[in-house]
Formats: sequence, structure tokens, C-alpha cells
Amino acid sequence: MKQLSSAEIRDMFLRFFESKGHSIVPSQSLVPKDDPSLLWINSGVATLKKYFDGTVIPENRRITNAQKALRTNDIENVGHTARHHTLFEMMGNFSIGDYFKDEVIPWAWELLTSPEWYDLDPEKLYVTVYPADTVAKEKWLEVGMIPSHIYENDDNFWDIGEGPSGPDTELYYDRGEAWNNTEHPEENYPDGDNERFLEIWNIVFSQFNHLPGLTDNATYPELPHKNIDTGLGLERLVSVFQNAPTNFETDLFLPIIRKTEELSGAKYGEDATLDISFKIIADHARSVTFAIGDGALPSNEGRGYIIRRLLRRAVLHGRKLGINGPFLNQLVPVVGEIMHSYYPEVQENADYIASIVTAEEARFNKTLSDGLSLLDGVMADAKAQDGIIAGAIAFKMYDTYGFPYELTEEAATDAGLTVDRAGFDAEMKAQQERARAARGNAASMGVQNALLTDLTTASKYVGWSELSVEAAQLENIIADNQLVNVAETGQVQAIFDITPFYAEMGGQVPDKGTVTNTAGDIVATVADVQVAPNGQHLHTLDVQGPLKVGETYRLDVDLAYHAAISKNHTATHMLDQALRNILGEHTTQAGSLVNDKLLRYDFTYNGAVSEAKLQEVEDLVNAKIIENLPISWIETDIESAKQLGAVAVFTEKYGEKVRVVSIGDFNIEFDGGTHAKTTAELGMFKIVSEQGTGAGVRRIEAVTGQGAMNYVKDHDALLKNAASLVKAPQLSEVSDKIEALQAQLKEAERQVASLEAKLASQAAKSAFNDVKTAGNFTYITTELAVESMDALRQTADNWKQNQPSDVLVLAANLGEKVNLLVAVAPQAIAAGVKAGDLIKAIAPAVGGGGGGRPDMAQAGGKNPAGIQEAFAQAVTWLAAK
Repeated sequence: MKQLSSAEIRDMFLRFFESKGHSIVPSQSLVPKDDPSLLWINSGVATLKKYFDGTVIPENRRITNAQKALRTNDIENVGHTARHHTLFEMMGNFSIGDYFKDEVIPWAWELLTSPEWYDLDPEKLYVTVYPADTVAKEKWLEVGMIPSHIYENDDNFWDIGEGPSGPDTELYYDRGEAWNNTEHPEENYPDGDNERFLEIWNIVFSQFNHLPGLTDNATYPELPHKNIDTGLGLERLVSVFQNAPTNFETDLFLPIIRKTEELSGAKYGEDATLDISFKIIADHARSVTFAIGDGALPSNEGRGYIIRRLLRRAVLHGRKLGINGPFLNQLVPVVGEIMHSYYPEVQENADYIASIVTAEEARFNKTLSDGLSLLDGVMADAKAQDGIIAGAIAFKMYDTYGFPYELTEEAATDAGLTVDRAGFDAEMKAQQERARAARGNAASMGVQNALLTDLTTASKYVGWSELSVEAAQLENIIADNQLVNVAETGQVQAIFDITPFYAEMGGQVPDKGTVTNTAGDIVATVADVQVAPNGQHLHTLDVQGPLKVGETYRLDVDLAYHAAISKNHTATHMLDQALRNILGEHTTQAGSLVNDKLLRYDFTYNGAVSEAKLQEVEDLVNAKIIENLPISWIETDIESAKQLGAVAVFTEKYGEKVRVVSIGDFNIEFDGGTHAKTTAELGMFKIVSEQGTGAGVRRIEAVTGQGAMNYVKDHDALLKNAASLVKAPQLSEVSDKIEALQAQLKEAERQVASLEAKLASQAAKSAFNDVKTAGNFTYITTELAVESMDALRQTADNWKQNQPSDVLVLAANLGEKVNLLVAVAPQAIAAGVKAGDLIKAIAPAVGGGGGGRPDMAQAGGKNPAGIQEAFAQAVTWLAAK
């Protein structure tokens, strides 16, 4: 067998399919773009869905890629099995309505067995096929597959819901009898429960359309265009070539494991339990490095939560190996070195990625100490009760403090306790359902529209230089998803042979305008323009007069609307550059919206942007506007564009030619939108808001031109109104007037607080004389007419000075809310009365909850009518002690 590195295996796969006419598509970001159905890119085909559902027709219908992917649905298996990973690479070749079974099966066989390529022994290859797919079976026999190596399997049908589906065939490599399942020999066959037959490649024949309402694949209609979708796991194939027992003993993971050995002093391969920790650290270090490198940042929600969970799980396993300080940051450059040949950006951004990891490790080390203290308390409580740690508590340890279930279980076992696994699983399932609900019900892949997919009418966009076309021939009219020749009224879609209307792309909204006939009558208005699957501009028209296919019309873009959008689009590029100049090159675009009113720009950044930095950004953009920089564009090939220094912001399309827009010497980017002619046309740039929108993603909204002028006018009016309200003769005196009013307000609040304290003291003196008994304890319950928890705490402090009772329960009715406070004397605490326990028992009566220390606890609620019930429950609770 050939000795190949992981880089050579990946490169050979891509070069093979390039030799078969495929375009190599680079691996895309793990963060999905415009796909709410996915939290992460989780497969090789995930970034190509727009091609498979017919939304977009690629320039080359043959595509190949090696796509990084991330999945965490079975994270608990990582490290415990030979081949479970969170981050993995899926190599694939794809046909978008081009070749099918007759080509893909011979190619797969050639790649795997030809001496020029992988040169695997044909006798070690096996396949499974769908029983009804006789064509695939016959084709495998034709290429030379041994008949007894072909297995039929009812599960070989790929179907993930509405959209393309079809039978598949899976390829297995026989690693030899030494890998048989000796406990269950009946499982020793391809797709059985064994380590001998290793699945390496899945080829999906996407030939059916799973339409809404259909549940039996035997009733699915044929797709208008059949597709091929394959996936070959790089990690698995590398383990074959490198004769590795598991994926972890390959050049993709071993360098990380060796570095971890160096940091820990432990040795991989000497202790099965410690080996699990080595594997988890190696796997999670890769995932965290790539995820942060692609712009996701640790947080408590969404993708950020996944990163935080992976990182914390790795840190905990580092402790099992004896590493007590930060260490994952030292694994980041190791990951970068391993993956450098195909992912050079990881090594280039290693310092930034490591800085994020370092900060997160430091944050977790503090949380970890709190969690370990909590775990000690949890185990003490379990010992005092039934010896079982509740599933909900184990899940809290996992969810809040990052403790894997097995860590809590291990600590419990050492202490002679058990954990309610069923309860933990129930909590985990509930969380997963919440996560799925939060991502929405967007379809995983749309259903093909044969009409638009097959519509190949030529259409030319001239809006870069012309915003009016005198004679555009109407080529197609679509009404109710049918081609028609005439439209009298209503809304239709239309394609013209030439158009000045910009179609929505890259966050920029489409143009609006009018359609005029040769008589000079406006017969339709343009409401929307989208890009059709084959690249034509598809106009949505509101028809007022007859439109006929074959006739010519004048097309006019709404100039004011177009100009406002173009200015905001230019400002988006300038903002992008300014952010990278001031905040750092690691800030990358995460989304945008450009319309006639404003621009909205989402970007990755760890934390809020300070007011000072925002002002720097705004000042830099305005400085470039004042410089009146020229804006120009050229059309060239991708490599030439990269040599010019162009930044790839919009990466949806990989055509032979790309458009590169330059704003003087300030900014140069790949771009497909419309722009001003010079920066001076923008007039002024003003940031109106900056806020977070999710894990590690910030959003800036800004205005230019007339929008900026309107913003300044509105704020000027607000400032003048404020001056009037505070009676400031000049605008410059507003701040002084406000400071004076604030001082007066503070003094008034001080006086109110003093009076409230006096009233509370007087009420307390009376209450302190009304001491009652419940069981073995004396208590005082009283409701005070105060407005703050501070007043209740001050009353409790007065009570502590002479402690007329064992327990004090105070309440304050705030109208729609309630404050409760419980204080307990030392002798009562010694007898088992804790303020925190009592407050938890009575807070539900006022519709709330709370907690605190043994000597003092507080709670809030929304049911003032329950105050007396809370007092009564306190008496009952004390009497039972």
C-alpha cells in the first residue's frame, strides 16, 4: 500500500476529479451563510445546497471539494470510539444534473484502485447497495467488484426530508480478520458492528423528488435533473493508508497528542482511561481552533455555546492528565501546522485564535473552582438524603459549569453515590428540542423548480453603466409558475434580454423602476429583482397594462432610490476597511443589508466596541469621504484579483471572472454591487447604533447622504427641546443644567431614603415587640411600608443588634412587586434553620424565588396578595423544624 500523508490524500482526491472536469470549490467557513436550518456546516454538501435544489445553476455542473464540517450531536462518543469526531473533513464529488451512475461508479473504482491514484487492493473493497437499485449493482460488477463483495441493504436510501433524495451505495475497506468482532461473529460483514470493514465513502444517487406530503420513497417522482452527491471521510481514509488502529494515530491528530504529552507528562498508549482524555483534547482543540478562526466566539448561546462547551470539556480532560493551568492555546499553532497545506489561514491567524482561547481558559478556571465547590455541596446533600444526585442537578453541572456527565458520575462513584442518568437524559433532550426550535423549521433543502431550472433564456445586465434601456425585448413571462405570452394585470415574473435593474445580491436590495411601452405608457412597475437559477435577472412586475413576449419596452431605474442604495453600499466597504484598520484584521464580515435608508453591517468581534473606537472608525470613513477618492472597478480572474490585494467579502459564486471594486487606495474588494462614483457623493457617514446580535457577532447601523443629514437634523431638534426643558439659554449650557438637576435629584433621593429609614425604624420597633413562637423557635413577621430592599436590609441590621427573636421575616408591598427578606440568629442556624432554605419555601407564595446565606436571604415576587400566605408558610416551616 502507498505511504501517503493526509495532505497528499486530500490533494490526490481533488486532482483526480479535476482531471474529470470538476471545478475545485474551496472549503467554506464552518459558520453557515444564509442558512437558518444549520448551526454549523455539518457535511460536504451543506455549502452546495443552492445547486442541488435548483436555486442556482453553477457555471460548471461538476464540482469537487474537501469541506471542513462540525457536528456535536454525539459529542459524548468522542474519545471513546475509534472514529467519532466533532470536526472532520468530508471530500466529495458532485454532479448538478450532469453525470450519474454510469460515470461516478467507474470513477470511484478508478480512484481507489488505479496505481496512478490510491492503488488500494480491489480484493479489500466491498460495497452495499439499495435492493431496488439494480443499475448500481450491475455497474459495480462491470467495473470489477467481486460479486460476493456486494451486499444489499434496505437502509441504503438517502432522505432528509422534502427535496432531493435517492438510493446510495457505500464503500468499505476490509482491514483483515484481526479486526473481526469476536464477541458477535455474526456482525462481521460490511455495515455490521465491527472494526474490520471500515466505511470510507458514500455515493448518493439523488434521483427522486421528496415532495410535501409523501412518506413512501416508492411514490417519489423522478427529479427533473438527477444529481450525484458523495462523501469520503478524510480521517477514515488516512487511517487506512497509515495503518492506524483509530483515526487518532494518524498525522491529523498525533502531533496534537504529542504536544499534550509534553505539557502533561503523561504518555499516550499506556493507560486506556487517559487515552480517552488525550483523544478528546486532540479532537476538541481542532474544532475550537477552526471555529474561532471562522469567526465564531465563545458565549452562552448558539455556536458560541458549542465552542465554550468543547473548550471546557478539553480543559477538564487536561486536568485528568495533570495539566492544571491554561494549555489549549499552545495547541492552536500545532493544529495550524498540521492543516497548513490546505488551510493556511489557521496558521496565519494562530495568535488571534490563541488569544481568544487563553481568555476563555482563564474565565473557565474561575468557573471551574466554583463548580468544584458546588459539586462538593451537591454530593454532601446527596449523602444526607438518598445517596442519589438528581439528573437535573447533574445537568446543571454540565450545562452551567461545563462538567461532562461522566465527570460528575465519576466523582459520585468515588463518594459512594449514584447519579440519576434518566433524569439527566431528559434534561438534555429538552435542551436539544429548545435548540432545534430556536433554529426554526426552515427546510434542509428546497424542492427543485423545473421551470426556472430549465429556463436558459439569455439576459444581460448593464446596470454598471446604464440605468435606462431604450429597447429591451421581453423574453419570458411567468404567471402562476407557467410560461405565458401575455399579461394584462396582476403580478408576474419577467425576463428581458437586457436590463439595467440590479438583482438582490450580497446584502444589497434590488432596484425599483418602471416598464414603458413604445407608446410612452407605463405598463408595469418593477417591485423586485432576483437572480434566476441560470443567472438571469428575474423581475417581479406589477402589471397595469398589457405585456407581450417578443415586444420591446423601455426600462428605467428609479434614480434617487438607486443612488441612495449605491452610497450606502460604498459606505459598507469603507466601514469594513475602517473596522479592520482600527480593530484588527481578524474582524470579518458576518452579514450585511444595504437599502436606500441605511446600511447594516454584521462583523465578528470579541466584545462590545468602545465609544472611542467607534468614533475612530466614523472619523476615518468621513476623512476618506472628504478626500473625494475615486471609485472604480475592473473585471478579472480570481487569481489576478487576489494579486491586486482584493478582499473576498462575498463568496457565494466562483465564476471565471470576478468584479473588483477599488475605493482610491483605501479599499479593494471582490464585489457585485453598485457604488457611488466618488466618496464625496456620500456627503457624510454617521454610525447610529452598535450592538451584539449573537455569539461574537456585532452589528453596526449607519447612514450616509440625506439619511445622515436627516439624522443630524433630528438630533439637533432633540437637543434644542432638551435645552428648552432644562431652561438652558444656550445649547452649550445643557450639560451644566442637567448636572445641576441630577445633584438636586440625588439630594431629594437622599432625603426620601432618610425618611423611609426613619419610618421603617419606627415600624420595626413596634414589630420587634410582637414576638411569637413556632415549635422551638421565636419569630417576628411584619410588612413594612418601604420602597426598597435596602430598607428591609437596614431593618434586619437593626434587628441583629439585640436579636429579639430567632427568626425575622420582612415583606414590602411595592404595588405590582414584592420584596421578602429572612434573617436568622446564630443559635437558630446551629439548630438547623437556614435563611436560604426558608426563603425558598415561602417565596412561591408571592410568585417568586430567591436565596442567600444561612444568616440572611432575600427574594422577589409579583403577587403582593400572597404576603400573608408567605408569613403563614414561614410559621408552618419553623414549627416543623
